[in-house]
Amino acid sequence: MTQLDVRPQVADTVIGAAEGDVRGKGLGKGSVGLVGSAVIGISTVAPVYCLTSTLGSTAGEVGLQMPAVFLAGFLPMLLVAFAYRELNKAVPDCGTSFTWTVKAFGPRVGWMCGWGLVIATIIVLSNLAGVATSYFWLLAGEITNNPSISALDDNKLVHIATCLTLIAAATAISYRGMTATKGVQYALVGLQLAVLGLFVAMAFQKASAGSFDTGLDFSWQWMNPFAVESMAAFTAGLSLSIFMYWGWDACLATNEETTGSAKTPGRASLIAMVVLVGSYLATGVAAQMAVGSGADGLGLGNPETSDNVFAALAGPVMGPLLGILLFVAVLASATASLQTTFIPVARTVLAMSTYEALPSSYAKVHPRFKTPGRATVMAGVATGVFYTVMTLVSENVLTDTIFALGLMICFYYSLTAFACAWYFRGELRRSARDLFFKGVFPVLGGLLLATVFLKTLIDMWNPSYGSGSTVLGVGSVFVIGVGLLALGLVIMFVTERRSPAFFHGQVLTKSTPALVVED
Repeated sequence: MTQLDVRPQVADTVIGAAEGDVRGKGLGKGSVGLVGSAVIGISTVAPVYCLTSTLGSTAGEVGLQMPAVFLAGFLPMLLVAFAYRELNKAVPDCGTSFTWTVKAFGPRVGWMCGWGLVIATIIVLSNLAGVATSYFWLLAGEITNNPSISALDDNKLVHIATCLTLIAAATAISYRGMTATKGVQYALVGLQLAVLGLFVAMAFQKASAGSFDTGLDFSWQWMNPFAVESMAAFTAGLSLSIFMYWGWDACLATNEETTGSAKTPGRASLIAMVVLVGSYLATGVAAQMAVGSGADGLGLGNPETSDNVFAALAGPVMGPLLGILLFVAVLASATASLQTTFIPVARTVLAMSTYEALPSSYAKVHPRFKTPGRATVMAGVATGVFYTVMTLVSENVLTDTIFALGLMICFYYSLTAFACAWYFRGELRRSARDLFFKGVFPVLGGLLLATVFLKTLIDMWNPSYGSGSTVLGVGSVFVIGVGLLALGLVIMFVTERRSPAFFHGQVLTKSTPALVVED
């Protein structure tokens, strides 16, 4: 009797018998283990930076249900993480979303998915560099007790020069390879998680002592997402929450450099996700108990401090001396993430170039450091130019670009989730595990993110979304978000004319796992 075994067959020279068109890139194999990969994922997300920039905004949108929204944002990311894990087992390629969506849906969808990842990462890199710059001067002013030094951040030329210096330093570290990256990250991630743990402990202490008039007693109702007052508020809070988890997939971008490339990156991503959701819930609950989520005083929802919560809470919660540690942690978080966020964008560009979807010059790997050197430098230059231009044009434009980021994140994550179910569609009836981890969970995660994408797209049309700027009566966030995706289409069509082989399916083919016939 004939049986069908649909498991992908793994070989040493290629990344699977069904994937003979998947090419090696020449990256340094075995450079990262499980812990190092998880650290890179956590670092790219930058939990302390995310918390200081979105904790207050989320509380302002959903009030006391902020912890529930953190959990709600974790759910689609967890479901998508299952998709990444299964796809990585079959095709461990540093192009991740780009490569996988090409295998599932063909070259054009895959190219746009890769574009979504690249442009989202450039936006994040520019924002991280800006935040790191601001905290550098803020910390310098705190240490010297000199407000005039802190005020240097308001000098546009000084701010841009400092920002470009940080970008150059991060680019140089990433250029030197995963070993250099890993060493820096252990220190920076360890520092920020330790300080965050200290802040949580002291916030709980202040809450139990009733140190602040706005403090609250814990309630399990905080964990109920259905208690949010409106769907619009829930969607806005969810969009912020999803942004807070973005970047965990950097674990997968290093799959060709990781020990046990088929399994280790997927496990590392799940470890990173658990650490992140635990950190967010503990910090959210502790801060809400200590100062509440209202719009007055130290309340998390105070619009005057909601965009930088830790700057407002550092002194009151931790005291003047220990409070400086929180400034250090935010700076470390933004700096660490700035450095590791180069990993996914450089390796995506490397993969796209290797498969002839971008100019071949970006496919070069440094002979000594075994890194995508030219792609890394390109990402650094693009980040520096983008941030400089946006800062000089308008602070509102820069802010709205950051708001448009959620659209890009939902776009390429949802495509990758759907790609998993479609790629493995022939395996879904093989077992309950395959049905759920390769089909049901990825589809649910993709649908949730696609829903947020569509709802955000509708909300962005309103001029009041973001900074309130408009272009011909349409919200500038909508114009930027849709415009960046449209720019990707234009570049794709130009690339197709210059490099038709990839777009004709002659380089990286649309396929499914091999069906091996056994007697």
